[in-house]
Amino acid sequence: MKRGKKYQEALKKYDRVKLYTMDEAVSKVKEMAFAKFDEAVEVSVNLNLKKSHTIRDTLVLPNQFAEGKKILVFAKGDKAQEAKDAGAAFVGDSDLIDKIKGGWLDFDVAVATPDMMKDVGRLGPILGRRGLMPNPKTQTVTTDVKGAIAQLQQGRVEFRADKGGIVHLLIGKVSMDAEKIVENVRTFVTELEKRRPTDLKGDYIKTIALSSTMGPGVKVQVKDN
Repeated sequence: MKRGKKYQEALKKYDRVKLYTMDEAVSKVKEMAFAKFDEAVEVSVNLNLKKSHTIRDTLVLPNQFAEGKKILVFAKGDKAQEAKDAGAAFVGDSDLIDKIKGGWLDFDVAVATPDMMKDVGRLGPILGRRGLMPNPKTQTVTTDVKGAIAQLQQGRVEFRADKGGIVHLLIGKVSMDAEKIVENVRTFVTELEKRRPTDLKGDYIKTIALSSTMGPGVKVQVKDN
């Protein structure tokens, strides 16, 4: 894949083989960002996992950077009113289900009460492909609608390992202070370490890399997190 001139210039600013400390890596990512927009910063962590291992959860990063999410809630009665009072952008039951079946998907995250999942489950082919299906593992199927909305508004994010054992997560913006990006990355890595499978032998975290939306990846010392 041929890269542009600005990308090639960015490559000259760092050592592609070197393992940087977390602070150094963040500084390099910020230094190499060249897009006219405020690029996102992504962390990619390669985990040593067996096929039977599943890593999937949520966390609230200490330093927020994303704009407010459009939250949709599938609920009825009192829980629907609770969702409206808590600030959900869209609240409903069969009406929203029909709307989504018709192709409407103008929301960022969906929450559902347990009693709604029998009907919401029929949207699996639509919501599942886009990562929007409510799931108890990500605390988006719950009776605590108010609490779920509050955490999502605070910036709760979901992470999961793909089939290759790699976890990708947007961790900040290039415009943020380096210290805040570092804190977000370390918070995330700490959460990953807590989810190390109990039957796993050897190293759990194989590699960590940081990059901006348009920039190259910078390798991070695994022990420095």
